[in-house]
Amino acid sequence: MSIFTLLIPDFTLILLGFVLARMAHWGGHFWAGVEKIVYYIMFPALLFYTTSRTHFDFQATGRLLQVALFATASGMLLGWLARFLFRSGPRIFESGVQTAFRFNSYIALALASRLAGEQGTALMALLIGFLVPLCNMAAVYALAHNSGRLLKEIASNPLVIGTASGVLCSLLHLTLPEGVNATLARLGNASIALGLLAVGAGMRLSALHEAKGIATYFLTIKLMLLPLIALLLGRWLQLPLLQLQILVLFCALPTASSAYVLAARMGGNGAFVAFLISASTVLSVLTLPFWLSLVHITH
Repeated sequence: MSIFTLLIPDFTLILLGFVLARMAHWGGHFWAGVEKIVYYIMFPALLFYTTSRTHFDFQATGRLLQVALFATASGMLLGWLARFLFRSGPRIFESGVQTAFRFNSYIALALASRLAGEQGTALMALLIGFLVPLCNMAAVYALAHNSGRLLKEIASNPLVIGTASGVLCSLLHLTLPEGVNATLARLGNASIALGLLAVGAGMRLSALHEAKGIATYFLTIKLMLLPLIALLLGRWLQLPLLQLQILVLFCALPTASSAYVLAARMGGNGAFVAFLISASTVLSVLTLPFWLSLVHITH
């Protein structure tokens, strides 16, 4: 399967969501409802289903997790340097820095599934469950500098709960009834398509009138520097091809659409974050094929 064949179906769904949100006149409440049912029910079901059915050899995946952690931490460090490199307006840095390291889980699992089926989905789910808490803590800290509710928010995050429960189920060798597995599988399959439509519906492509320099800086970190770090370190550690593909794909993902929700909820610059999310999603149509092709060339 060619790289472009891999990407076309999922980015077509994103484009369809973008068009429907602007032409169908279903209202913002409709798309907000879609986002909620995917995020709180369908997506955790997919994470639980794939991880609970996978045998995890943490000796084999340990280096994968280490590189992903190092690359993400590098994104956080590089993002925080923007505070000293740019003179940004009110709440620009605090709101935007999260887009340098957060990732879009919907696109992640959709592409991992097409790349390597359940095996790819399970590896990606492991990375998501492992790094969602860290990324959320860093994003909340940048906006609030107050961790009073932080641990509670992380512990109640549905993506963390779904992944952790699935891994625990796998480690304990628990087998769920076939009817339960079939229900979870259907919820999971539906979550990918609906999640991608919601990503497209939430895109905001209005022109950016301020902070162009820091916006370019954050986009460069997320789409270029993080996957470069992952590729170089993954090659140096001689990760297996599939792990290297999933790793680079994970680090090259556009930023999370939920970054806007967090910024808006915590009094940040929501319009600036919405632009960064949309720009990273559009630009990833070009950068993702580049990085996945480079993995094949260098392996």
